[in-house]
Amino acid sequence: MADITISSAVRTNLNSLQATSSLMSSVQERLSTGKKVNSALDNPNSFFTAQGLENRAGDLSTLLDDMGQSVQTLKAADKGIEAISDLVDAAKAKANQALQTSSQSERQQYASEYNELLTQIEDLAGDAGYGGKNLLGGTGNDLSVTFNEDGSSSLSISSVDYTDTSSSTGLALSDLASGSTGSVTITLQNGSATATALATATATLTTDNDFTAGDTITLSDSTGTELGSLTIDDTTTIQDLSDFIGGASSDTSTSISSGVITVNADYEVSVDSDASGFTALSTSHSETNGFSTDAKIESTLDSLTKAQDTLRSQASTFGTNLSIVENRQDFTKALINTLEEGAGKLTLADTNEEGANLLALQTQQTLASTSLSLAAQADQNVLRLF
Repeated sequence: MADITISSAVRTNLNSLQATSSLMSSVQERLSTGKKVNSALDNPNSFFTAQGLENRAGDLSTLLDDMGQSVQTLKAADKGIEAISDLVDAAKAKANQALQTSSQSERQQYASEYNELLTQIEDLAGDAGYGGKNLLGGTGNDLSVTFNEDGSSSLSISSVDYTDTSSSTGLALSDLASGSTGSVTITLQNGSATATALATATATLTTDNDFTAGDTITLSDSTGTELGSLTIDDTTTIQDLSDFIGGASSDTSTSISSGVITVNADYEVSVDSDASGFTALSTSHSETNGFSTDAKIESTLDSLTKAQDTLRSQASTFGTNLSIVENRQDFTKALINTLEEGAGKLTLADTNEEGANLLALQTQQTLASTSLSLAAQADQNVLRLF
């Protein structure tokens, strides 16, 4: 191009068109990207400052996702505690039902149902996890939530272990003995010798065993509750006594063999007769159900009340942790917006201004084209001489 000679006027208008075209290209880039700083060449200081702000916003966005997952883990644990609390209430209802009855078979059934509720509590606690973390699962499930890029701001949430209800560090609720109470052998004796009359079930108590008409035999259960009494008369036999013991409660059955009345339940028999009459000796089976006495039931109710207090306290702790994480989550969202807004102030273009600039450049380009055309026409006048 250096070999081509153009006039000064044409060159001036050409330079003007080239400058306008370059400016239009720059303005069009800003309009298409929405940014006034697209690279370090545009404005190094603004570009790198904005990039730092955007990088921090990106790091916080990643932490924000982790916070969201931590919130869900805490919510899962809270729902688990709510469900466990309902099961503890059900176990408490079973204990109260047992307290309202003196039937050992019913109490045994309630003890068995109570144990099943404890099993369900353990199963439920094991299922309360989220994303591989279970705050009710004990060791190895502690949760750590990081709030800033360098990890200097964080929250540690300790897990509890409700998967073993008997644990002293958990709910401290142990399974109850719920097996059969076994059998009790009751032997009626006169002094130190077993009465020979007991060898036959049809022997009359008042005739052969020093009982007199009007003597009373009282049957009580293991709690001391009286189940019934039998008044002796001249015709009362050993079989009558056995039938009385066996029929006093749906829990008892009796049999007579070689002078011994055997009772298949945990009952005590007392005999109120004259001074030379019989006394009742009883041997209770060692395995009794966990609700066999009122004292045992009251102790279980106390343990359940403490378990409820433990659950409420832990729910409050998790609730506090949840509030902290949610608060930091909201703060981080606002901070990310602030960082992105700050980066935008350094790099984003004013589209209204750039649009006006483009319109002005288009006008200037048109005028420069017209001026170039006029300059070229002046050069063409030389041709007219020929």
